Amino acid sequence: MTLAPDRLDRFARHIVLPDVGGAGQAKLVRSHVVLVGLGGIGSPALQYLAGAGIGRFTLIDDDVIEASNLQRQTIFTPAAIGRPKAEVAAEWLQAFDPAINFEARVARIDRGNAAELIAGADLVLDGCDNFATRLAVSDACVAAGIPLTSAALGRFQGQVANFAGHREGHSCYRCFVGDAFDAEDCDSCADLGVLGAMVGMIGAFGAMHALRALLEGVASLGDPQWGQLHVFDGLKPSLRAMRIAKDPECRGCGGGQ
Repeated sequence: MTLAPDRLDRFARHIVLPDVGGAGQAKLVRSHVVLVGLGGIGSPALQYLAGAGIGRFTLIDDDVIEASNLQRQTIFTPAAIGRPKAEVAAEWLQAFDPAINFEARVARIDRGNAAELIAGADLVLDGCDNFATRLAVSDACVAAGIPLTSAALGRFQGQVANFAGHREGHSCYRCFVGDAFDAEDCDSCADLGVLGAMVGMIGAFGAMHALRALLEGVASLGDPQWGQLHVFDGLKPSLRAMRIAKDPECRGCGGGQ
């Protein structure tokens, strides 16, 4: 794939990195990423993935913008209050880089529509705020053979991991949390509070991890670290990692259907 001169100039700082290079940048331009959730995590993730040159996005969110979102959801402005997040995110994307293809879906992703909404993706980045949606997305990714980047936050603890549960011997997100959270039973940032800068760090971390997965086998940065959960403590701060083992009884990827 040959990049036009203006695109070569735009991504020059990537291309000169030996860890990415021309082949890596060309792969990013060919990639299709589905973003689930355009809130605190999805906003900075979209900004950095678009800046990296991802060529196509599907933007999924059923929520509308509220004044309280502006503290951390960095692509929105007061003028957009009351409008669907997916539509406003698409407008931001078009203004940022008209060369990027996109589709905005004002929809709540669930077990009934997840397969259709993620179809054709090279990677799904999930930054939503409830377990039911996360598990529906994970199961759909396993069934479709699509890698999943999961990014989540609770107060000052962030978690980021890449999952490839469709591959032999690799865990999925359901292997990590099990079946107990299929119901929508988690607290929201409205209940617990959230620091905008902390969410931005996790969103950017998620974008970085998504790039690792997309560049697998193409550039040296492509080390997805499948099934390795990175836990960031924003108060200390500190970062630790743990391996999520594949659960042979997992009904998402292990045969426990």
